Amino acid sequence: MEKIRIAIVGYGNIGKAVLEAVQSSPDMETAGIVRRSSSVRNTPKELNGIKIVTDIASLNKVDVAILCTPTRCVPSVADSILKRGINTVDSFDIHTRIWDLRRDLNLVALKNGAVAILSAGWDPGSDSIVRAMLEAMAPQGITYTNFGPGMSMGHTVAVKAIEGVRKALSMTIPQGTNIHRRMVYVELEKGYDYDKVADSIKADPYFKHDETHIIAVDNVDNLLDMGHGVNMVRKGVSGVTQNQLFEFNMKINNPALTAQIMVACARASMRTKPGAYTMIEIPVIHMLYGNEEDLIRRLV
Repeated sequence: MEKIRIAIVGYGNIGKAVLEAVQSSPDMETAGIVRRSSSVRNTPKELNGIKIVTDIASLNKVDVAILCTPTRCVPSVADSILKRGINTVDSFDIHTRIWDLRRDLNLVALKNGAVAILSAGWDPGSDSIVRAMLEAMAPQGITYTNFGPGMSMGHTVAVKAIEGVRKALSMTIPQGTNIHRRMVYVELEKGYDYDKVADSIKADPYFKHDETHIIAVDNVDNLLDMGHGVNMVRKGVSGVTQNQLFEFNMKINNPALTAQIMVACARASMRTKPGAYTMIEIPVIHMLYGNEEDLIRRLV
């Protein structure tokens, strides 16, 4: 069996977890890591023997690039890689911009005979599939998605990009009925005013629609925990029968689950026609390793 060759673009918490998931997948192998620096001095021990480059063009035969970059970098990075005819998988998490990104990447992917699977995390991503199934089960009704308590990687990265922030942690605290509180802990750079930094954080699109509290601390690292979770509830109507109630819960390690889903979508991209897709558009069976008949016999 010829293995799917994966390039990992970016190597933070998600990139490390993607590497582990690829190495655990019998149908995949790591083509290399794309980082801002290929210096040996900055190379973690687990990357020994793995090719590290600053440009994906320096890697031999890449089937899929898994983008472990900040969300706001995804559009440009995905565009440039798709133009090389390489499939991409990302975990873009700005819900209000997903359709626009899908539309833009679809044009690029079709033109270059490649596949882009976007927003392939757990929310948006696998939770999107659950929400879609809940709506199929009760077409009329309301679904509430409640995140946390836990660290939001997207929000944390957004805070770190604010001028004056040295380190940051953004915690999501569920209030119920889709309402969340953001607890943001920051280490400030010397000379920066807390009030100005706090105002900049609250004005960011990641935070301006939620109740947000900014707390200055001496050491953010003492607060870090990669745990997260979700509680989804739908109450609705099946046919004309009311009071159908469904609930879905999970408690997870955030980077590990995000990475595993991205790796599953990398597999699915090899079984998908050129174009750009969200996870609700892809057959779930295409994300799974194994013979189709065996999977159907075991899971259906």
